[in-house]
Amino acid sequence: MMRENPPVNEPQDSDIEVGKPKDWAAGMPGVLHSMIPAIKDMGVDRTRKTMLSLNQKDGFDCMSCAWPDPDHRKAFEFCENGAKAVTWEATPIVVSSSFWAEHSVSDLLTRSEYWLGTQGRLTEPVYKPAGEDHYRPISWDKAFAIVGNKLNSLESPNEAVFYTSGRASNEAAFAYQLFARGYGTNNLPDCSNMCHESTGRALDPTIGIGKSTIAYDDFGKADLIIIMGQNPGTNSPRMLTALEEAKDNGAEIVAVNPLPEAGLRRYKNPQQVKGIIGHGTEIADQFIQIRLGGDMALLQAVSKRVLDAEAETPGTVLDRQFLDEHCEGLEEFTLHLAELDEGAVLEATGLRIDEIDELAARYLKAERVIITWAMGITQHKKAVATIKEIINLLLLRGNIGKPGAGACPIRGHSNVQGDRTMGIWEQMPQSFMDALGKEFGFEPPIDHGVDAVKTIQSMRDGGIKFFMALGGNLVGAIADTNAAEAAMHGTDMTVQISTKLNRSHAVVGKEALILPTMGRTEVDRQTSGEQFVSVEDTVCAVHPSFGVIEPVVPGLLSEVAIIARLARATIGEKTNADWPGFEKDYDLIREHISHVVEGCQDYNIKIRKDGGFVLPNGPRDSRTFHTPTGKAMITVNGLEFIGRPAATLILQTMRSHDQFNTTIYGFDDRYRGIKKGRHVVFVNPEDLAELSLEDGQQVDIHGVHDDGAQRVLRNYRVVAYPSARGCAATYFPEANVLVPLDKVADDSNTPVSKAVIVRLELAQKQESPVKSF
Repeated sequence: MMRENPPVNEPQDSDIEVGKPKDWAAGMPGVLHSMIPAIKDMGVDRTRKTMLSLNQKDGFDCMSCAWPDPDHRKAFEFCENGAKAVTWEATPIVVSSSFWAEHSVSDLLTRSEYWLGTQGRLTEPVYKPAGEDHYRPISWDKAFAIVGNKLNSLESPNEAVFYTSGRASNEAAFAYQLFARGYGTNNLPDCSNMCHESTGRALDPTIGIGKSTIAYDDFGKADLIIIMGQNPGTNSPRMLTALEEAKDNGAEIVAVNPLPEAGLRRYKNPQQVKGIIGHGTEIADQFIQIRLGGDMALLQAVSKRVLDAEAETPGTVLDRQFLDEHCEGLEEFTLHLAELDEGAVLEATGLRIDEIDELAARYLKAERVIITWAMGITQHKKAVATIKEIINLLLLRGNIGKPGAGACPIRGHSNVQGDRTMGIWEQMPQSFMDALGKEFGFEPPIDHGVDAVKTIQSMRDGGIKFFMALGGNLVGAIADTNAAEAAMHGTDMTVQISTKLNRSHAVVGKEALILPTMGRTEVDRQTSGEQFVSVEDTVCAVHPSFGVIEPVVPGLLSEVAIIARLARATIGEKTNADWPGFEKDYDLIREHISHVVEGCQDYNIKIRKDGGFVLPNGPRDSRTFHTPTGKAMITVNGLEFIGRPAATLILQTMRSHDQFNTTIYGFDDRYRGIKKGRHVVFVNPEDLAELSLEDGQQVDIHGVHDDGAQRVLRNYRVVAYPSARGCAATYFPEANVLVPLDKVADDSNTPVSKAVIVRLELAQKQESPVKSF
């Protein structure tokens, strides 16, 4: 059922309405905001079929986040944002062939992310030749030949980059990295470079694995859950159900965040009576409103209090047996924290001593502690060191490798962790490369490739001439928007494998192709029969995903089919990979995965078990730490925090409730009280008074950097908001323009999007007054 695209009406800045932020999340509004758009856009039958299959064992995995599924699932195992993601992908609206003649690439450049996404599903390959300003429909064979000829004309394979979004399945990711390495390059950046790269860089050397050390059921067994730099109400709403279950079982929850988030205050579970007509569940027992960048200082201060408590009553606080058997570095860590400057801690955190004491008391009382975090931790200059401090605190009392305890990074994309497991990384270990080469009879490239930031830098400097993306929207997601777009425009060719339009389809090289692909919701039929794919969630569980609705048009190719045909057109028989066989039967890919990827032996057997299987995890399963010493490492990290020059603020970028990554579903952020607009900046009222500004004024947001470049967002509405003092917030991806490309986290090279120094100046033109409600 294809439909014509209706006109798109976007609100103007003068339409913005500002009200009070909410103090609870979900409830009936969550249901209404899920189902009304779905039924309106997809119809009743398509909505029923997709929603009842979403996150079910015989259905498809949600594409909106990597939150794990419980073993016993409800009929409605999805959240509001998951429903929006399905509606966005499974829409029957399609981009018609006439669209490409009506809209030039120059015209697409003037359009918003929202407008681009609402044009509907991509259904046919299109090509923009060099020197022209329009895409034109072409055949699949012609598209693959164009790509193959271009790749084979490059002077070096390292002039090409193969980017990946976390939306890709394990099967597609494995085939994609084999294609890139068979071609001759390790240039495999991915969206992890911009989100949880800091997590891997911290966890690998300290505990030997860059993943979560807990299972889903551990939330229900914890005594204390500390949530840092994360907003589950918007970014992983199903987590609220796990937190509610933990509270029902007696757990305490602490939220550490510069902004008060509705989902961490109170949750009305729409699948329970008390969530519909009752008060709901109070989530956070303590809200620590920390200054941006102060998390390392807070963690060190709590660890010091733990060590001080042990010194007062030796043998009663630390888990000495665990530390002696499984850890190294305690003595050096103890000496280091003995010198911790309490004044520096208070300055860094913006907290009172009693708030830190309260958190320490909760930690000391708890026998089983989970610490979770997301990009509010990972996108800081000292992100890696901060996550190492999370591990330090957990290790002191043995909170890794026992039920109800552990480290839990919350991945924001559905299979970003699985992509890494399958080899999507520019720095895969030699053991993986050796196994890959042995399996497919070739010599994989030796030199490490480029990450996302280095990709843009190399494009800018003329080193990268070809860019391919398996999903995603790199120019929308990466820092320093103007520099990134200029760099992308300088390439010879860009290729996007996509379901729908986004900014990256308008920011193109001299030549450009769009290769449309099937979505996760759609039935994938190949010559051997219907296929399924598999994904890995944030707690290392791997499970199958089955499409349930017919493809939006006949002849649409799957990601695996596109990759296989690209490889045949480009590298031919340089490896002994059976590319036609890969396309015909995904079991063949999984058989190779079982030979190459650690922990995936007998993949085809295990993936068919009820609910899939869980990958081995040394710290979680047996307190085994695959570090150079075989022990978990307690580390010493020098305290640093963000300095704030006079008359400036520290800005963080963030999602609204009406978006997923760079995809904009609408213009409301109802939990924060914003309707009909996104051009707002949230500032503490006391900071506004200090800066001689008022709520409702229009300002220009200037980045304050030492490279001389002008980075500014113009005509943003000031919203007085209860943020931490000295801190401000505005929406991603618009604010990426303020983040310099070279401002990155130490060790991980992740853009520091949560630590941007800005100056607010009155806009010269004040818009019409903004409505309040």
